[in-house]
Amino acid sequence: MIRYLQHHEIDLARWDDCISRSLNRRVYAYSWYLDVVAPGWDALVLDDYLSVFPLTSGCKAGVSYLFQPFFAQQLGVFSTFPAVSGLATQFFSSIPSRFRYAEIHMTPEFVPESLHTELFQRANHELDLTRSYDEISAEYSQNTRRNIRKAMESGVNTGRNIRPEELVRLFRGNFGEREGKLKDIHYKRMEMLMKVALDKGIGTVQGAFNEHGLLSASAFFLFDRDRMYFLFAASAPEARENGAMFQLIDQFIREHASSPITLDFEGGNDPNLGRFYKSFGALETTYYRILINHMPAFLNSGLKIYRQIREKVNQVHL
Repeated sequence: MIRYLQHHEIDLARWDDCISRSLNRRVYAYSWYLDVVAPGWDALVLDDYLSVFPLTSGCKAGVSYLFQPFFAQQLGVFSTFPAVSGLATQFFSSIPSRFRYAEIHMTPEFVPESLHTELFQRANHELDLTRSYDEISAEYSQNTRRNIRKAMESGVNTGRNIRPEELVRLFRGNFGEREGKLKDIHYKRMEMLMKVALDKGIGTVQGAFNEHGLLSASAFFLFDRDRMYFLFAASAPEARENGAMFQLIDQFIREHASSPITLDFEGGNDPNLGRFYKSFGALETTYYRILINHMPAFLNSGLKIYRQIREKVNQVHL
Protein backbone atom coordinates (compact mmCIF):
# COMPACT_ATOMS: atom_id res chain seq x y z
CA MET A 1 0.00 0.00 0.00
CA ILE A 2 1.24 3.47 -0.88
CA ARG A 3 0.84 6.03 1.92
CA TYR A 4 1.07 9.80 1.78
CA LEU A 5 3.19 11.09 4.68
CA GLN A 6 3.66 14.64 5.81
CA HIS A 7 7.22 15.60 6.62
CA HIS A 8 6.96 15.03 10.39
CA GLU A 9 5.57 11.52 9.78
CA ILE A 10 8.53 10.30 7.72
CA ASP A 11 10.97 7.91 9.37
CA LEU A 12 14.16 9.51 8.07
CA ALA A 13 16.39 6.56 9.00
CA ARG A 14 14.22 4.14 7.02
CA TRP A 15 13.94 6.65 4.21
CA ASP A 16 17.70 6.97 3.84
CA ASP A 17 18.12 3.21 4.09
CA CYS A 18 15.69 2.84 1.18
CA ILE A 19 17.59 5.41 -0.89
CA SER A 20 20.91 3.75 -0.06
CA ARG A 21 19.62 0.36 -1.24
CA SER A 22 17.57 1.63 -4.18
CA LEU A 23 18.46 0.31 -7.61
CA ASN A 24 18.31 3.81 -9.10
CA ARG A 25 20.08 5.53 -6.21
CA ARG A 26 20.71 9.27 -6.54
CA VAL A 27 22.19 11.53 -3.90
CA TYR A 28 19.43 14.11 -4.43
CA ALA A 29 16.87 11.86 -2.69
CA TYR A 30 18.60 11.53 0.69
CA SER A 31 16.73 13.22 3.51
CA TRP A 32 19.62 15.55 4.36
CA TYR A 33 19.84 16.70 0.74
CA LEU A 34 16.10 17.29 0.46
CA ASP A 35 16.11 19.14 3.77
CA VAL A 36 18.44 21.70 2.21
CA VAL A 37 16.94 22.12 -1.26
CA ALA A 38 13.26 21.61 -0.39
CA PRO A 39 12.65 22.15 3.35
CA GLY A 40 9.45 20.54 4.64
CA TRP A 41 9.18 17.99 1.82
CA ASP A 42 6.52 15.29 2.10
CA ALA A 43 6.51 11.79 0.63
CA LEU A 44 4.75 8.77 -0.77
CA VAL A 45 5.94 5.49 0.77
CA LEU A 46 5.23 1.93 -0.35
CA ASP A 47 4.74 -0.56 2.50
CA ASP A 48 7.68 -0.52 4.93
CA TYR A 49 9.84 1.86 2.84
CA LEU A 50 10.33 -0.63 0.00
CA SER A 51 9.92 2.23 -2.48
CA VAL A 52 9.59 5.97 -1.90
CA PHE A 53 8.71 9.15 -3.77
CA PRO A 54 9.63 12.60 -2.37
CA LEU A 55 7.03 15.32 -2.86
CA THR A 56 8.58 18.78 -3.03
CA SER A 57 5.75 21.25 -3.01
CA GLY A 58 4.92 24.93 -3.12
CA CYS A 59 1.83 27.11 -3.10
CA LYS A 60 1.00 30.05 -5.36
CA ALA A 61 -2.22 32.07 -5.27
CA GLY A 62 -3.72 29.37 -3.08
CA VAL A 63 -2.89 26.58 -5.54
CA SER A 64 -0.64 23.74 -4.38
CA TYR A 65 1.85 22.29 -6.84
CA LEU A 66 4.88 19.99 -7.02
CA PHE A 67 8.12 21.27 -8.50
CA GLN A 68 11.66 20.10 -9.17
CA PRO A 69 13.95 21.87 -6.68
CA PHE A 70 17.00 23.79 -7.77
CA PHE A 71 20.19 21.67 -7.57
CA ALA A 72 18.28 18.34 -7.60
CA GLN A 73 18.41 16.96 -11.12
CA GLN A 74 16.46 13.71 -10.69
CA LEU A 75 13.86 12.63 -8.14
CA GLY A 76 10.67 10.58 -8.55
CA VAL A 77 10.39 6.92 -7.56
CA PHE A 78 13.25 5.18 -5.76
CA SER A 79 12.87 1.47 -5.22
CA THR A 80 14.76 -1.36 -3.54
CA PHE A 81 13.38 -3.87 -6.03
CA PRO A 82 13.47 -3.93 -9.85
CA ALA A 83 10.93 -1.93 -11.79
CA VAL A 84 7.65 -3.76 -12.18
CA SER A 85 4.90 -2.82 -14.57
CA GLY A 86 2.78 -0.01 -13.27
CA LEU A 87 4.84 0.89 -10.17
CA ALA A 88 5.57 4.47 -11.24
CA THR A 89 1.97 4.86 -12.41
CA GLN A 90 0.72 3.72 -9.00
CA PHE A 91 2.87 6.33 -7.29
CA PHE A 92 1.69 9.12 -9.59
CA SER A 93 -1.91 8.05 -9.06
CA SER A 94 -1.33 8.36 -5.30
CA ILE A 95 -0.29 12.01 -5.43
CA PRO A 96 -2.89 13.97 -3.43
CA SER A 97 -5.43 15.64 -5.71
CA ARG A 98 -4.81 19.08 -4.22
CA PHE A 99 -1.56 19.27 -6.22
CA ARG A 100 -2.97 20.63 -9.47
CA TYR A 101 0.40 20.96 -11.15
CA ALA A 102 3.44 18.70 -11.02
CA GLU A 103 6.80 18.95 -12.73
CA ILE A 104 9.09 16.07 -11.77
CA HIS A 105 12.37 14.92 -13.27
CA MET A 106 12.57 11.13 -13.07
CA THR A 107 15.39 8.62 -13.30
CA PRO A 108 14.96 6.49 -16.44
CA GLU A 109 14.21 3.31 -14.48
CA PHE A 110 10.80 4.40 -13.20
CA VAL A 111 8.56 6.32 -15.59
CA PRO A 112 4.73 6.21 -15.52
CA GLU A 113 3.23 4.26 -18.38
CA SER A 114 -0.40 5.25 -18.68
CA LEU A 115 -1.14 8.61 -17.09
CA HIS A 116 -2.33 11.77 -18.79
CA THR A 117 1.08 13.41 -18.56
CA GLU A 118 3.51 15.16 -20.83
CA LEU A 119 6.83 13.35 -21.07
CA PHE A 120 10.07 15.00 -22.23
CA GLN A 121 13.51 13.50 -22.64
CA ARG A 122 16.36 15.27 -20.87
CA ALA A 123 20.10 14.87 -21.50
CA ASN A 124 22.68 14.02 -18.88
CA HIS A 125 26.39 13.31 -19.44
CA GLU A 126 28.43 10.67 -17.64
CA LEU A 127 32.08 9.65 -17.81
CA ASP A 128 33.25 6.16 -16.82
CA LEU A 129 36.36 6.49 -14.63
CA THR A 130 37.12 2.78 -14.31
CA ARG A 131 39.69 3.09 -17.08
CA SER A 132 43.20 4.46 -16.71
CA TYR A 133 43.86 8.18 -17.13
CA ASP A 134 45.74 7.50 -20.38
CA GLU A 135 42.73 5.63 -21.79
CA ILE A 136 40.30 8.34 -20.73
CA SER A 137 42.38 11.30 -21.89
CA ALA A 138 42.99 9.60 -25.25
CA GLU A 139 39.30 10.34 -25.95
CA TYR A 140 39.57 14.05 -25.16
CA SER A 141 38.74 16.30 -28.09
CA GLN A 142 41.48 18.31 -29.76
CA ASN A 143 39.95 21.48 -28.32
CA THR A 144 40.09 20.10 -24.78
CA ARG A 145 43.72 19.05 -25.16
CA ARG A 146 44.53 22.49 -26.55
CA ASN A 147 42.84 24.24 -23.60
CA ILE A 148 44.66 22.06 -21.07
CA ARG A 149 47.99 22.96 -22.72
CA LYS A 150 46.95 26.61 -22.72
CA ALA A 151 46.23 26.42 -18.98
CA MET A 152 49.65 24.93 -18.28
CA GLU A 153 51.38 27.54 -20.42
CA SER A 154 49.39 30.31 -18.72
CA GLY A 155 50.58 29.23 -15.29
CA VAL A 156 47.18 27.96 -14.09
CA ASN A 157 47.41 25.87 -10.92
CA THR A 158 44.73 23.74 -9.29
CA GLY A 159 44.03 23.53 -5.57
CA ARG A 160 41.67 22.13 -2.96
CA ASN A 161 39.88 23.45 0.10
CA ILE A 162 38.16 26.34 -1.61
CA ARG A 163 35.55 27.78 0.75
CA PRO A 164 31.93 27.41 -0.42
CA GLU A 165 31.52 31.17 -0.11
CA GLU A 166 34.33 31.70 -2.63
CA LEU A 167 32.67 29.50 -5.24
CA VAL A 168 29.31 31.19 -4.73
CA ARG A 169 30.95 34.60 -4.94
CA LEU A 170 32.65 33.64 -8.20
CA PHE A 171 29.34 32.46 -9.60
CA ARG A 172 27.39 35.51 -8.47
CA GLY A 173 30.00 37.91 -9.82
CA ASN A 174 29.96 36.36 -13.28
CA PHE A 175 27.15 34.14 -14.55
CA GLY A 176 24.79 35.15 -11.74
CA GLU A 177 25.36 38.85 -12.31
CA ARG A 178 24.68 38.53 -16.03
CA GLU A 179 21.50 36.52 -15.58
CA GLY A 180 20.21 38.02 -12.36
CA LYS A 181 17.74 35.16 -11.92
CA LEU A 182 18.76 33.42 -8.71
CA LYS A 183 17.61 34.78 -5.37
CA ASP A 184 19.61 34.99 -2.17
CA ILE A 185 17.81 31.93 -0.83
CA HIS A 186 19.15 29.80 -3.67
CA TYR A 187 22.73 30.88 -3.03
CA LYS A 188 22.29 30.22 0.68
CA ARG A 189 20.98 26.75 -0.05
CA MET A 190 23.92 25.96 -2.30
CA GLU A 191 26.34 27.15 0.37
CA MET A 192 24.53 25.02 2.94
CA LEU A 193 24.57 22.02 0.61
CA MET A 194 28.32 22.33 0.18
CA LYS A 195 28.92 22.78 3.90
CA VAL A 196 26.80 19.76 4.84
CA ALA A 197 28.59 17.63 2.25
CA LEU A 198 31.99 18.82 3.49
CA ASP A 199 31.02 18.04 7.09
CA LYS A 200 29.96 14.54 5.99
CA GLY A 201 33.25 14.07 4.17
CA ILE A 202 31.53 13.43 0.83
CA GLY A 203 32.24 16.69 -0.96
CA THR A 204 35.12 18.81 -2.14
CA VAL A 205 35.35 22.32 -3.56
CA GLN A 206 38.30 22.64 -5.91
CA GLY A 207 39.68 25.57 -7.81
CA ALA A 208 42.01 26.67 -10.58
CA PHE A 209 44.11 29.81 -10.02
CA ASN A 210 45.63 32.11 -12.60
CA GLU A 211 49.30 33.12 -12.66
CA HIS A 212 48.57 35.84 -10.09
CA GLY A 213 47.03 33.40 -7.62
CA LEU A 214 43.47 34.59 -8.20
CA LEU A 215 40.59 32.10 -8.44
CA SER A 216 39.78 31.65 -12.12
CA ALA A 217 37.47 28.62 -11.96
CA SER A 218 35.98 26.49 -9.22
CA ALA A 219 33.71 23.46 -8.87
CA PHE A 220 31.90 21.52 -6.17
CA PHE A 221 32.11 17.74 -6.51
CA LEU A 222 29.80 15.53 -4.43
CA PHE A 223 30.58 11.84 -3.84
CA ASP A 224 28.06 9.04 -3.35
CA ARG A 225 29.45 5.52 -3.44
CA ASP A 226 30.00 4.81 -7.15
CA ARG A 227 29.06 8.24 -8.49
CA MET A 228 30.68 11.68 -8.33
CA TYR A 229 28.53 14.68 -9.18
CA PHE A 230 29.88 17.82 -10.86
CA LEU A 231 27.22 19.70 -8.97
CA PHE A 232 28.02 23.42 -9.10
CA ALA A 233 30.72 25.36 -10.92
CA ALA A 234 31.73 28.84 -11.98
CA SER A 235 34.41 30.61 -13.98
CA ALA A 236 35.79 34.11 -14.29
CA PRO A 237 35.69 35.61 -17.81
CA GLU A 238 39.43 34.97 -18.19
CA ALA A 239 38.84 31.21 -17.91
CA ARG A 240 37.69 31.17 -21.51
CA GLU A 241 41.17 32.35 -22.45
CA ASN A 242 43.39 30.51 -19.97
CA GLY A 243 41.57 27.14 -19.99
CA ALA A 244 41.18 27.07 -16.20
CA MET A 245 38.00 24.97 -16.11
CA PHE A 246 39.48 22.44 -18.52
CA GLN A 247 42.54 22.15 -16.28
CA LEU A 248 40.38 21.75 -13.16
CA ILE A 249 38.28 18.93 -14.62
CA ASP A 250 41.29 17.21 -16.15
CA GLN A 251 43.05 17.23 -12.79
CA PHE A 252 39.99 15.75 -11.11
CA ILE A 253 39.82 12.99 -13.74
CA ARG A 254 43.54 12.33 -13.35
CA GLU A 255 43.14 11.91 -9.57
CA HIS A 256 40.16 9.53 -9.79
CA ALA A 257 40.91 7.51 -12.91
CA SER A 258 41.03 3.72 -12.49
CA SER A 259 38.32 3.92 -9.81
CA PRO A 260 34.97 2.07 -9.96
CA ILE A 261 32.98 5.28 -10.25
CA THR A 262 31.10 7.45 -12.72
CA LEU A 263 31.66 11.19 -13.04
CA ASP A 264 28.18 12.64 -13.45
CA PHE A 265 28.43 16.00 -15.20
CA GLU A 266 24.67 16.60 -14.87
CA GLY A 267 23.92 19.27 -17.45
CA GLY A 268 20.85 19.78 -19.60
CA ASN A 269 19.71 19.95 -23.18
CA ASP A 270 21.91 22.92 -24.05
CA PRO A 271 24.03 21.81 -27.04
CA ASN A 272 27.05 23.88 -25.95
CA LEU A 273 27.12 22.15 -22.58
CA GLY A 274 26.72 18.81 -24.28
CA ARG A 275 29.75 19.48 -26.49
CA PHE A 276 31.77 20.60 -23.47
CA TYR A 277 31.09 17.42 -21.47
CA LYS A 278 31.53 15.18 -24.50
CA SER A 279 34.90 16.82 -25.15
CA PHE A 280 36.13 14.86 -22.09
CA GLY A 281 34.72 11.63 -23.48
CA ALA A 282 31.44 11.73 -21.53
CA LEU A 283 28.51 9.80 -22.96
CA GLU A 284 25.01 11.22 -23.18
CA THR A 285 22.36 9.48 -21.07
CA THR A 286 18.64 10.16 -20.71
CA TYR A 287 16.27 10.98 -17.88
CA TYR A 288 12.71 12.28 -18.09
CA ARG A 289 10.77 15.41 -17.24
CA ILE A 290 7.13 14.70 -16.48
CA LEU A 291 4.52 17.45 -16.48
CA ILE A 292 0.98 17.29 -15.12
CA ASN A 293 -0.91 20.53 -15.53
CA HIS A 294 -4.38 21.29 -14.19
CA MET A 295 -3.53 24.88 -13.31
CA PRO A 296 -5.56 27.99 -14.10
CA ALA A 297 -4.20 29.78 -17.18
CA PHE A 298 -3.18 32.92 -15.30
CA LEU A 299 -0.78 30.92 -13.12
CA ASN A 300 0.87 29.00 -15.94
CA SER A 301 2.83 32.03 -17.11
CA GLY A 302 4.47 32.42 -13.70
CA LEU A 303 5.45 28.76 -13.59
CA LYS A 304 6.84 29.03 -17.12
CA ILE A 305 9.20 31.77 -15.91
CA TYR A 306 10.22 29.60 -12.95
CA ARG A 307 11.08 26.70 -15.27
CA GLN A 308 13.18 28.98 -17.46
CA ILE A 309 15.11 30.21 -14.43
CA ARG A 310 15.83 26.71 -13.21
CA GLU A 311 16.95 25.65 -16.67
CA LYS A 312 19.56 28.40 -16.64
CA VAL A 313 20.74 27.32 -13.18
CA ASN A 314 21.36 23.85 -14.56
CA GLN A 315 23.58 25.32 -17.30
CA VAL A 316 26.32 27.02 -15.31
CA HIS A 317 29.29 24.76 -15.80
CA LEU A 318 31.19 26.68 -18.47
